[in-house]
Amino acid sequence: MAGPKVRRRRLIARFIQGGGVTSQEQLRELLIADGVEATQATLSRDLRDLGVVKGPDGYVLPEDLAPERKDSAKEFADALQAHLLDAEPATHFVVLHTAPGHAQALAVAIDGAAPNGVAATIAGDDAIFVALRGERASKAFLHAVRTAAGLE
Repeated sequence: MAGPKVRRRRLIARFIQGGGVTSQEQLRELLIADGVEATQATLSRDLRDLGVVKGPDGYVLPEDLAPERKDSAKEFADALQAHLLDAEPATHFVVLHTAPGHAQALAVAIDGAAPNGVAATIAGDDAIFVALRGERASKAFLHAVRTAAGLE
């Protein structure tokens, strides 16, 4: 028999795969309806440990993100146009600004496209820090994303 943590995480995955889960409060209510109590801190930890990201349509499990993308460059360009509000340089970083809740979706597109010079991305709710491998790479990436998003 699965322990309470395993059961809770299986339920969370099932609810998210069902689609339409857009908040931790909604997720908490679904769990309560299934007889499982969980605090906000526990849900945050579960979502992080499961690798769940929040996109514009709600929570998504990592296996549902389809890492083997056939046209990741086009998806990256489309994501930039859909989500990017502004981009600014910060030495070997580029800071990308999005609407609230859109940063993770754009970061997933960046990671999938793996643009030259990008070392890593860190996404919050409405901003992404993109670490680049040098000042030249930073300038090139900044120009590319601003151009693709129609900001230049």
